[in-house]
Amino acid sequence: MTVVYPLAIGLTFGWLLHKAGLARYDRIVGVYRLRDLAVLELMLAALASAAIGVVGLGALGVADAVPVPTPALGAALIGGVVFGAGMALSGFCPGTIMVGVGEGRLDNLVAGSLGLIAGALAYGAAWPTLAPRLARLGDLGVTTLPRLLGVAPWLLALLLAEVAAGVLYLVVRPRRGAADAS
Repeated sequence: MTVVYPLAIGLTFGWLLHKAGLARYDRIVGVYRLRDLAVLELMLAALASAAIGVVGLGALGVADAVPVPTPALGAALIGGVVFGAGMALSGFCPGTIMVGVGEGRLDNLVAGSLGLIAGALAYGAAWPTLAPRLARLGDLGVTTLPRLLGVAPWLLALLLAEVAAGVLYLVVRPRRGAADAS
């Protein structure tokens, strides 16, 4: 039963990406070219919603059982740069590769899947060398961002939601103005 919920969530997320057209190569690359920010809009809305949802569930005592892993700041920064560079260069991310495979897109099936497998194999082969080095790059201990900053979780979730709303407003407003002018 432990596999059913994540599988259902993954299938739902993939279906939503497909229906919104956010798994297409041109949409992903459009974010990096600052021409199509629909993916950015979705991610900001999802992050803000998730932050508020986790804080709300935590207040109800439902999310307290979720384990908080020990973050390694340096490893997270390096991983984020590698992931972002790979995504910008390929126009794929793991989620959109799987959606494209489900849609029957050959580029996702061949190039995307091979990229996932090659990346996993390279990471696995490099792990014995990388692990000790990454461990020294800033282990923060078991903490959360609110604990690290010394603020209440709801305050940080609210701030994230406001920043996301502000960015969304700045992103959507110029497009609406251009659409109204034509």
